[in-house]
Amino acid sequence: MKRQTSNVLDKRKYLDPTMVAKIDNMALRARLVVEGYLIGQHKSPYHGFSVEFAEHRAYGHGDEIRHIDWKLYGKTDRYYVKRYEEETNLRSYILLDTSQSMTYSSRSISKLEYASYLSAALTHLMLNQRDGMGLVLFDEKIRKFIPPRASASHANIIMGALDNINTGEDTQIRATLDHMAERIKKRGLVILISDLLDDPEQVLMGLNHFRHNKQEMIVFHLLDRQEHDFQFGDRTKFKDLETGETITTEPWHIRSAYQKVIESFQRKYQLGCRNQRIDYVPLFTDQPLDIALNEYLNKRKRTG
Repeated sequence: MKRQTSNVLDKRKYLDPTMVAKIDNMALRARLVVEGYLIGQHKSPYHGFSVEFAEHRAYGHGDEIRHIDWKLYGKTDRYYVKRYEEETNLRSYILLDTSQSMTYSSRSISKLEYASYLSAALTHLMLNQRDGMGLVLFDEKIRKFIPPRASASHANIIMGALDNINTGEDTQIRATLDHMAERIKKRGLVILISDLLDDPEQVLMGLNHFRHNKQEMIVFHLLDRQEHDFQFGDRTKFKDLETGETITTEPWHIRSAYQKVIESFQRKYQLGCRNQRIDYVPLFTDQPLDIALNEYLNKRKRTG
């Protein structure tokens, strides 16, 4: 009993982003995060981890005999056929902000590192579920677009992209949202991971473009804890990571005004997303990754 409890704790430690950061391989990070999450679940809400033959489906009327997997028949005495790309359950896209502001960190994990770990874990979940999964890396424009696929080999392409992110300078979220809303024709799930440090009105209009096209959406709003609380002590020089502009001030002079601005900033996104029936999830880089995985799986179940 003690050994089992120890194994659970050992696995669940990988929900801590600081522990994940110690692992060099992105694919291994993804697997350990997901295993750490699922080991704490009494019943997986996610059939890809409970159905032995997730890449097959039962033979049905109209299926061609030549598509039957006879090796699997020999093991199970049941007829199964291979699932094909067009039979994936859902097409999902992760839109990951790689602008310079995402590199900010007041502790050991930057926003971009946290976002990459989350994206990798979501990819692992999606592809094991046989969902088609695509990735978009963007700053002021789209830097990489990987179309959705559901094959096991597709995971290597996604993980490779997440392991080799080049950050841009500026952020132009609206332009990326509009472009992808026009490009994505088939209804699916779109996941935006960003610090949203852009004009909220413009971003919300871009999100509405997706909703107008009947896409389901989750917005993970990622912030460093210090960005929100502004608990700096001594006289500090602040630098805008995207424009390079600097200001030196006593933090206590502006703390109250700053906190009101950031709260208003978040509230605009929260209300705007609610009005458009978009799931809005605020995240801090010191929070465990299972918060986001829960939100995704709940959305996935509702989407069907």
